[in-house]
Amino acid sequence: MSAPQHRTVGAGGDPGVIETDVPARLDRLPWSPWHWRILIGLGTVWILDGLEVTIVGNLAARLAEPGSGIAISTAQVTTVAAAIYVAGACCGALFFGWLTDRLGRKKLFMLTLAVYLLATGVTALSWTPWFFFVCRFFTGFGIGGEYAAINSAIDELIPARVRGRVDLIVNGSFWIGAALGAFASIALLNTSLFATDVGWRLAFGIGVVLGLVILLVRRHVPESPRWLFTHGKGEEAEEIVRDAEAIVERETGEPLPPVDEPPIRIRERGPIGFVTIARTLVSTYPRRTILGLSLFIGQSFLYNSVTFGYAVILTTFFDVPAGDTGYYFAVIAVGNFLGPVLLGHFFDSVGRKPMIAGSYIGSGVLLFGTAWLFQNGSLSAVGMTACWTAVLFFASAGASAAYLTVSEIFPLETRALCIAFFYAVGTAAGGISGPLLFNGLVSSGEVGDATLAFCIGAALMTAAGLVEAFLGVRAERRSLESLAAPLSQVERADATAS
Repeated sequence: MSAPQHRTVGAGGDPGVIETDVPARLDRLPWSPWHWRILIGLGTVWILDGLEVTIVGNLAARLAEPGSGIAISTAQVTTVAAAIYVAGACCGALFFGWLTDRLGRKKLFMLTLAVYLLATGVTALSWTPWFFFVCRFFTGFGIGGEYAAINSAIDELIPARVRGRVDLIVNGSFWIGAALGAFASIALLNTSLFATDVGWRLAFGIGVVLGLVILLVRRHVPESPRWLFTHGKGEEAEEIVRDAEAIVERETGEPLPPVDEPPIRIRERGPIGFVTIARTLVSTYPRRTILGLSLFIGQSFLYNSVTFGYAVILTTFFDVPAGDTGYYFAVIAVGNFLGPVLLGHFFDSVGRKPMIAGSYIGSGVLLFGTAWLFQNGSLSAVGMTACWTAVLFFASAGASAAYLTVSEIFPLETRALCIAFFYAVGTAAGGISGPLLFNGLVSSGEVGDATLAFCIGAALMTAAGLVEAFLGVRAERRSLESLAAPLSQVERADATAS
C-alpha cells in the first residue's frame, strides 16, 4: 500500500494550517466492497422516501372511505397532507443541513433517520386529520434532513470518476421504495385480508421495519474525512483514510495506484455563518445558484405531483378501482429506477451538461406529447401509464442529477446547507405548489384541467433543461476541490467560479 505523500500539521510554520492529500487518496481508490457498504448504508434511505409518498398516494381513496377510522377526504390526503409533508421536508433539510455542516455527516444521518422512524410509526395511530397532518410534517422533517446529510457524505466518500453514476443510482433508488409501496398497497387495501381501518395503518409500519434495518447498517459508515480535516481533526481523517486504504487493498488483492494529485492546504476555521454562505451563493457562484434552483423547481413540481396524484388520475379518468392503482404505479416506478441505472454511466463519460439537459428537455417533450394524446382521448389507463413511464425514465435521471449537481459544485464547508437550500427553495416552489395545483386540476375531473396540469410540468422541465444547456458545469471525473475550492483553503489559486 502506498504511503501518504503529504500529511503535515502546521504547514509552512502556521499551526492553524493542515496540509493533506486525503481528497486525492479517496478519489484514487478502486471500487471495492468498502464502497458498497457505504452505498448500502447511506443510499438506501431514498427507498424510504419513495415508500412514504407512494403509500400515501395509493391509500388516499381508502383513507377517505367510511370506516377508515379517520374522517379525511381524498383531496386532503393528496393536496393538504402532501404539501405539509413536503413543507416538513423543506424545514428539515434546512435545519439538519445547517447542523450537518457544523456537527458532521455521521451524527446527523443517524439523527435524521431516527426522527423519520418515530414520525412514520406514530402516523399509524392517527385518528383525526390534524394529527395525521402533524405526523406527515415530522416524517417529511426527518426525510428532508436525510437529503442534506446523505448526499454530502456520499459525494465526499465516493471516487470522482464514478461519482455521477453512483449519485444517480442512489437518488434513483427512491423508485425501489415506490415499487414496494405500490405492491404493498395492493395487499393492504384488500379488504378480504385487512379491515378498512387496519390496512392503511399497517402500511406505515413497513417504513419503520425497513428504517431499523438501515439504521443497523449505517452504524458502520465512517465520518467524512473531508469534513474532519476542515474542522481541525486531521488525525481522525488520516486514520479513516488509512483504514480504508488497507481494507480496499485487502479486498481487491491489488496494490493501490499512486496519488497523482498535489496536497491541499486547509486552515482550520469555525462554523460558517449564513452571511458567508449567502455571499458564496450570490456573489461567488451566481450562475451555479440559478442552475440549481432551475433544476430543483422543475423536477420537484413534476415528481411531487405525480407521486402524490397519479392514483387520482387513474381513478378519476379511467375508473381504475382504488385497490388496483398500485399495479400501474409499480410499472412507473420500475421505469423511473431504470432511468438512472441505464443512463447513469453516461453522466460520467458523455458528461453532465449534455446528459442533464437532454434528460430534462426529453422528458418535457414527451410529456407535451402525453398531454396531447390525453386531450384527444387516445389513451387508456395502460396507455397513460406507458406514456408516463417513458416520460419519467428520462426525468428520473435528470432529477437525480439535480441532487448530484448542487452537492458537487459548491465549497465543502457549505455543501450540506447548499443541498438543503436548493432542495428547500426548489421544493417549496415546485413541490408544494405541485400537489396543490396539479392535483387540484386533476381532481376536478375535467380533461382540459388535467391536460393543463401536464403542460405546466412539461414546460418547467423543458425550461430547466435549457438552463442546464447554458449554465451547466462540466463536473464529470473532477475532484470536489477542483470544482469549488474549500473556503478554508490557503492560496486557492485553482478555484474557479462560474
